[in-house]
Amino acid sequence: VGGGAGTRGRQKERRVVERPWPTVTMPTNSNESYCTFTLASDVTAGGLPSEEEIAKQLENNDPQIKRHALKAAIMAMLGGEAMPRILMQVIRFCINSDDKPLKKLCMLYWEVVPKYQEPTSDEVLRAASGGQAVPRKLLPEMILVCNALMNDLNHPNEFVRGSMLRFLCKVKDEEILGPLIPSIKACLQHRHPYVRKNAALTVFHAHRVHGETLIPDGPELVDQFINAETDVGARRNAFLMLYNESEELAIQFLARNLDDVSKFGDGFALLVLDLTRKACRRDPNQKSRFVRVLFQMLSSDSAAVSYEAAWTLISLSNSPTAVRAAAATYTNLLNSQNDNNVMMIVLERLEQLQKKHSKILQELLQDILRALSSPNPDICSKVLDVAMTLVTSKNVSEVVTTLKREVAKTTQESSDSSEDKGKVYRNMLITAIHGCAVRFPDVAGSVVDTLMDFLSSDGGMQVIIFVRTIVERYPDLRPAILSKLISTVDEISNGQVMCICLWILGEYCETAETVSDAFETVTEQLGDAPFVVQAEDKQAMEAAAAEAAKGPQMVTKNVVLADGTYATQTVYSEPKANPADLDKSPHLRKMVVGGDIFLGTIVASSLTKMCLRAPDVGIDAVTAKGMAVKSLLAMCGIVKMAEVSATAQKSSLADCSDRVSLCCRALLDPKATALLKPTLLEEGKSSFAAFLRNVQDKSGEKDESKEDEVTTQADDLIHFRQLRSLTAQGGDLDLDDGSDLARATGYTDGGSALTNELSHVYQLSGFADPVYAEAFVRVHDYDILLEILIINRTPNTLANLTVELSTMGDMKIVERPQSQTIGPLDQMTIRASIKVSSTETGHIFGTIVYEDAATQEKGYVNLNDIHMDIMDYIRPATCTDEVFRSMWAEFEWENKVAISTSIGDLVQFLDHIVSSTNMTCLTPHGNEKGSFLAANLYAKSVFGEDALVNVSVEKKDDNDGKLAGYIRIRSKTQGIALSLGDRITSVQRAAPSED
Repeated sequence: VGGGAGTRGRQKERRVVERPWPTVTMPTNSNESYCTFTLASDVTAGGLPSEEEIAKQLENNDPQIKRHALKAAIMAMLGGEAMPRILMQVIRFCINSDDKPLKKLCMLYWEVVPKYQEPTSDEVLRAASGGQAVPRKLLPEMILVCNALMNDLNHPNEFVRGSMLRFLCKVKDEEILGPLIPSIKACLQHRHPYVRKNAALTVFHAHRVHGETLIPDGPELVDQFINAETDVGARRNAFLMLYNESEELAIQFLARNLDDVSKFGDGFALLVLDLTRKACRRDPNQKSRFVRVLFQMLSSDSAAVSYEAAWTLISLSNSPTAVRAAAATYTNLLNSQNDNNVMMIVLERLEQLQKKHSKILQELLQDILRALSSPNPDICSKVLDVAMTLVTSKNVSEVVTTLKREVAKTTQESSDSSEDKGKVYRNMLITAIHGCAVRFPDVAGSVVDTLMDFLSSDGGMQVIIFVRTIVERYPDLRPAILSKLISTVDEISNGQVMCICLWILGEYCETAETVSDAFETVTEQLGDAPFVVQAEDKQAMEAAAAEAAKGPQMVTKNVVLADGTYATQTVYSEPKANPADLDKSPHLRKMVVGGDIFLGTIVASSLTKMCLRAPDVGIDAVTAKGMAVKSLLAMCGIVKMAEVSATAQKSSLADCSDRVSLCCRALLDPKATALLKPTLLEEGKSSFAAFLRNVQDKSGEKDESKEDEVTTQADDLIHFRQLRSLTAQGGDLDLDDGSDLARATGYTDGGSALTNELSHVYQLSGFADPVYAEAFVRVHDYDILLEILIINRTPNTLANLTVELSTMGDMKIVERPQSQTIGPLDQMTIRASIKVSSTETGHIFGTIVYEDAATQEKGYVNLNDIHMDIMDYIRPATCTDEVFRSMWAEFEWENKVAISTSIGDLVQFLDHIVSSTNMTCLTPHGNEKGSFLAANLYAKSVFGEDALVNVSVEKKDDNDGKLAGYIRIRSKTQGIALSLGDRITSVQRAAPSED
């Protein structure tokens, strides 16, 4: 076995060398590797029968043997064997058979069998030297084949006729189709709709391929046929022919049957929509002719028809009436469909519609929110994203009421769909309510009290962050919020939630009543020192754990029942409950005793702030002194707990000791009190307020950048509809009204996408190659569409030109390019569709194979690879710091990239990484001066994959001022971590270009 690589690109035929052990080379296509292998001289041993055996089997009277032989002949011819003797055998023994499977195989055989005589060597030489091209000569046997095809077209069985008509749609030879045209026309009048349906397609195919040569009266013939046709499928196929071959006849038929379009079936309706888009884009004045049918299709029972009608209406018009009708159709589809993919597509359409027509969609906001009943969290997230962009001061109260009702549903212990979505859905709702309250202060008070009931639930972290923001921004709501917060401290069982709660109480309790209540509540929940587990309690807990590890004990014994009979009784003895579970101490004390050093530090800081503020708010000196003593005792117990703790927070002992020592000095030393009091009581609030302003400014900058986009050019024409002719306004609605207004106000999609398209054009072959090829790659989420421009640079016709594509990575070719025939110096565009399943970097490569019609020589051109960039799939996204840390701890794939760059500024390097990776920086930064910078970046792929990046960079003085550090990428899958690391490695070295 060997020598396989050298056979790539040769003509597709099998060459057998006459040897005792012949060598067979079988190039197939670029999806498979080319190889050379050795076969035994007996070709029939485990392989296909020989030509003689196939010819003998075709003479057999058994249809099953004939079918087997004909299959073998087809497979051999597809592999490159000529088999000239088989053609006459098939004509003699198979062509007149009544066996249906054998007839189907005969049709496949007619597709692959050579139909023309091979040119002689003299003719090939004359054509190669510049003489007359070799004329095609039909084989004499094809006359018999045409006769058999005509017999099947006139067969009394409708299935035989219909199958033959479908087969003729694949025949492109004029010499074969010509004698069959009268029979094809006669089939248009057949009694059975199956025959008429396929006859219409055959007429369409013949007219499209050979135009006026074979059937010049094709459009008129089909026009008469469609007016008398009653079958849905036949009418649809006839309209398809008119739509492609005679558009004016199609429009005339549509105008005569506007009222009956809804009765003609979904396939016909979709063709009408295609005709509408095609006609109106070519001539905008045609819009008024299709208004009625478009509005009629919006209320179709078919989801596909109504969706396409809405999309067509929006693509043709910006008028409020049209947009309102299309938006209502989208919302009806959203609430009537159960398929998650359909719902997601409709939501994306609504999101696009919102960018230009938000006021119209605001009228349908409640209908959009009804989709929250979906059990899929992704659907609910998309619904909330769309809804939040439509919230205004007029409808915010209704939206908040709906969201509060949905939050309440998540707490119900029932089997409804909301319960199944769980924690993720509740957090989404809380975040949405938070956004409404921040934008519209009037509703903040009504939602805070409701949400604070969820502090002890899974969504407590989101709630307490929301409460912290409201307390800072709206001082009028502080008394009610603090009172509610003090009363719910005993219910909080999450350590992080408790930390924020204690910080709020320490910063914002500014009256004597709130300070006293908060201090008593915290100290009561904390209890008295010491905060360590006693030895006897520890032993009891260890014994209980050992007992629980043993599991239930099973005891079997015989007992006497009440009626005197014996029975066997099996008793399971459960271990005693864990003493920790029976511990009734407050949650705060449990967490501190359990070794939460950070929480203990927060407790000390919060108590210190209350004690320092007590004299200022009117609390007498004796009470304030007692508060200070209690606080000092608690802080001593916290430090002792930190010293003896064996938890993962043991490393925080030094920080805890320093912080608690500072708090003790602030309470005991008057000089330290004077110095530290302003810092402890004021700096925290002011820093948090600055953080909130920074976040708000960033969101405002994003909104302004969206509004400042240039959407039209200064020299564009403005159309005044008042000056238009009355003939163009004959419809019930002028679809161009909205576009006139849009042009006048500059509210259209101005600017050409040519620059963006040119960046996705790849040259596949060289200018000196006989076939030049370049591809335009359009990436749309899960699909990649290749538009390959093919230019024949030779003076000869190239037949059977095929672009054979293969992929590397998680990509699959869905639609392969078909074989084409291209004339001398002509060009054409070939399309291919590729499905993408992950964010891994992929490659597309291939070969162009063709046959010179003049010289009958086969050739090939190897194409350059197309490298798919990961940036086509990465989308900027945002998340909270808590969610980021949670995902960072959860994801297992990490890629660590060392920083090596010529950029000397820390912030400039970070901005370069953010822009180059299409990610969002979650860490606020400005023009801070320093020698170290750390930031978190976040993005999501179109497949829902999360990408986390941590940038830690330092400017070292001993390294000539160069930047050093690491960039760490984490993700749930290996592909995105590796691909994003390669991207960062390739872009970090070069400084960003300055315009």
